[in-house]
Amino acid sequence: MRRRHFLGLAPAALGLSALLQPNAQAQNDNKKIRIGYQKSSTLLTIIKANGTLEKLLGPSGAKISWHEFTSGLPLLEALNVGGVDLSADVADTVPVFAQAAGAKLAYVAQESPSPSAQAIVVRADSPLRQVSELKGKKIAVTKAAGVHYLLIASLKKAGLKFSDVDAAYLSPADGRAAFERGSVDAWVTWDPLLAGVQRQSQVRILADGRGVADYQRYYLASASFAQAHPEVLQVVFDELKKAGTQARQQPRETAAFLAPLWGLDADTIALANSRRSYEVRAVKLEALGEQQRIADTFFAAGLLPKKVNTGDVAIWAPGQA
Repeated sequence: MRRRHFLGLAPAALGLSALLQPNAQAQNDNKKIRIGYQKSSTLLTIIKANGTLEKLLGPSGAKISWHEFTSGLPLLEALNVGGVDLSADVADTVPVFAQAAGAKLAYVAQESPSPSAQAIVVRADSPLRQVSELKGKKIAVTKAAGVHYLLIASLKKAGLKFSDVDAAYLSPADGRAAFERGSVDAWVTWDPLLAGVQRQSQVRILADGRGVADYQRYYLASASFAQAHPEVLQVVFDELKKAGTQARQQPRETAAFLAPLWGLDADTIALANSRRSYEVRAVKLEALGEQQRIADTFFAAGLLPKKVNTGDVAIWAPGQA
């Protein structure tokens, strides 16, 4: 059966004949466009399933490859060492850790805030009722993910330090397993994992990001790739905006399309998507204030090896192609 295009996202013909032309060797190397993504990468999942980038960039000789990661930190580690060229959306904390590791990043786009799309959850029968009661408790959290900052910021708001809890750094899958077998007292996670555990287990949300952590998701590229191929980033940016607009306007169709791709039921995906903005916009240097607050918070907690200036990055802007 032929896969139908999601909501009529048909690629427009673009003049990309000048793509990847510096010299013969560079042309051979640069025709490979490697894209990293994770399960929460909704918009690029849609674009990948539709083969949109292959149709838009293929005529120029570009070869797209897709590489899935469990969370944002290993994805940007791969970007840092040249394993991928473009990164699907990662939580706002992740570029901070990548910068601390010396990564040369370029911000490509961001999704506007979705603070309720990540949360601290406890089992429904847990005696814990507020964040201040987490003192001394064991909490599953994914290192450097957006939820890592959510946990630290939520504890601070409740008058606690990160060192007041026993943080268990676990992958999303391992975190859920530990949470459901009772090995940890709470789990900090994000959508669609959050929606999945809400619908499949008996849980309560202890706190989410509202008033604490904006949870903006960023699309990135290696600085060298962004400098060499702004026309590729323009194509990606335009298609992300289209996918985001239609995901917001047609949520039921979006959920139905994603269900077989994610292995989740459409109602779970609809719940997750109801908490995501999917508003794709350009990144502006002056709007990276929360990035700096995140960096300073992690450094103060002893979780970054050095201070990070979050403005010390390249920023691609639409229209630079």
